[in-house]
Amino acid sequence: MPEGQRVLVSPPAAARGALGRVLSGPSACPSPRLPVPGSPGSAGSPASPAPPRGAIRSSVPQKLAEALSSQYGLIVFVAGLLLLLAWAVHASGVGKSDLLCFLTALMLLQLVWMLWYVGRSSAHRRLISPKDTHAGARWLRGSITLFAAITIILGCLKVGYFIGFSECLSATEGVFPVTHAAHTLLQVYFLWGHAKDVIQSFKTLERFGVIHSVFTNLLLWTNGVLNESKHQLNEHKERLITLGFGNITIVLDDHTPPCNCSPPTFCSAISQGIYYLYPFNIEYQILASTMLYVLWKNVGRKVDSQQHQNVEFKFPGVMAGSVLGLTVLAATIGVVVVYLVQIGHSKTKSESALIMFYLYAIALLMLMGAAGLLGIRIYRIDEKSLDESRNPARKLDADLLVSTASGSWLISWGSILAIFCAEARPLYTWFNLPYSILVIAEKYIQNLFIIESIHREPEKLSEDIRTLRVVTVCNDDTISLASSRLKSEALAMDVASLGREMPHTANGNTHPRDGLGREAEERSQEGTLGPAGQPRFLQGDAKRRVLRNIAAFLFLCNISLWIPPAFGCRPEYDNGLEEIVFGFEPWIIVVNLAMPFSIFYRMHAAASLFEVYCKI
Repeated sequence: MPEGQRVLVSPPAAARGALGRVLSGPSACPSPRLPVPGSPGSAGSPASPAPPRGAIRSSVPQKLAEALSSQYGLIVFVAGLLLLLAWAVHASGVGKSDLLCFLTALMLLQLVWMLWYVGRSSAHRRLISPKDTHAGARWLRGSITLFAAITIILGCLKVGYFIGFSECLSATEGVFPVTHAAHTLLQVYFLWGHAKDVIQSFKTLERFGVIHSVFTNLLLWTNGVLNESKHQLNEHKERLITLGFGNITIVLDDHTPPCNCSPPTFCSAISQGIYYLYPFNIEYQILASTMLYVLWKNVGRKVDSQQHQNVEFKFPGVMAGSVLGLTVLAATIGVVVVYLVQIGHSKTKSESALIMFYLYAIALLMLMGAAGLLGIRIYRIDEKSLDESRNPARKLDADLLVSTASGSWLISWGSILAIFCAEARPLYTWFNLPYSILVIAEKYIQNLFIIESIHREPEKLSEDIRTLRVVTVCNDDTISLASSRLKSEALAMDVASLGREMPHTANGNTHPRDGLGREAEERSQEGTLGPAGQPRFLQGDAKRRVLRNIAAFLFLCNISLWIPPAFGCRPEYDNGLEEIVFGFEPWIIVVNLAMPFSIFYRMHAAASLFEVYCKI
């Protein structure tokens, strides 16, 4: 046998076919030629590829329809916001019945559009329509169904509240919850069946229908936030008086009906139950609006032929993260109960409740920050190319993470400034300083971890796919062929072993070892040092287990941190120091504007982390 040659172990048929096409010589690998100006292959020639004129003309109306529909949605949203503001400040001539009539009309119009869309889709159900596999995940539709069920219960309580105060309430107070319940039922059915649709017919009409649905849900979300904030504001003023901030005098109005309810106990229980269910209604409306927004972005979109691999929920191997996360969840519920019981009863108990909350939150945020840093460090060691393909759902997730985190960042920076600018600082206010700093740092770290995670391919794909790079010589000109991705089911041997067994030709024209062997040698060292010196315990299944535990722990921690502000445990209200520095009304405006985004951030981060967990 000539020196420098080895016996090549015969690979499977699929691999032989792929390698044969790669290494078949000049006939399979023509020499690259630079285009000559004026030649048919040059850029300046008439034969150069260019977009068809018909395609350009057809895209112009679609762009105009997208711009017109978005402006229509913004006009509807701004009009609704002004009506909400007018009702909140008791503007003359604007009552709650006017606001509810406007919202009811928007919901009825959306109901008509959804019924038309569902009916048309049923009539053409035999036609194959493109789908966006990234949109409307099953677990997301399941969570929105749970929130929708609680929203319907909330509507039933509102109907009972209307019956109790029927003597002094307008009919719209009873019509609105019934319409909202019907709207919720049909919308959940619509999202279950059509959230993945990529609309290719009646695109202009559908754009207006979908964007109308998006902003209708946003207005319903704003209405729920406003009602819940007014209730929290009333309790906040009573707590501030208990803490000794008696110089804050503002008359609050919760729009209580001017008549008595019969029986009073029944109406009081319903009123309290309504405000405890508002957080779920708020989450339902914002989740529905985000899913509908992705549907709007997909109207007329050309979907890639390569479908994304389905990701599944896998529980084994996450015992540590799950147990620690469930412990945090149970501890959070206990802290919230103690906080709500002690706050507002006396100054000493209120200060103790604030200190308890700050200490617990500081410890939890430090754990979450450390877990996020560990996950980022693993990603830095495990170098892997990111998926940069166009994906409206993934882009929306990343944008929402950053934009909604700014709400809590605004509150935290306000608290930091208040601590340094205040003339008198009670002892419990000093705990707010590390708490506010950790809120900023933890969300920054968590956003980095989630955004990089959702841009990575699932770990299963990285195992099932092998990349074969071959450098060959054709007609004495060296070109580098693009990577040929071969699935492991078709390729029985590893790339490293294939590179070691590949022969060198006698004439020296083909040197696969130069390109393939170097990467194979690097990959063969993973069993000892791993890529870039990666430790043994962060390789393969061990690395995935660590990342899954991190994702599971952060998921449960974000659920835990969603509970306190959603159910009235808000030290930003009860601290009292910020109101003295900034003034009561300016600080309350800041908190009321930023708090809904901060609450939504935790739920959205939990949803994103669940997706990350399923992909690992």
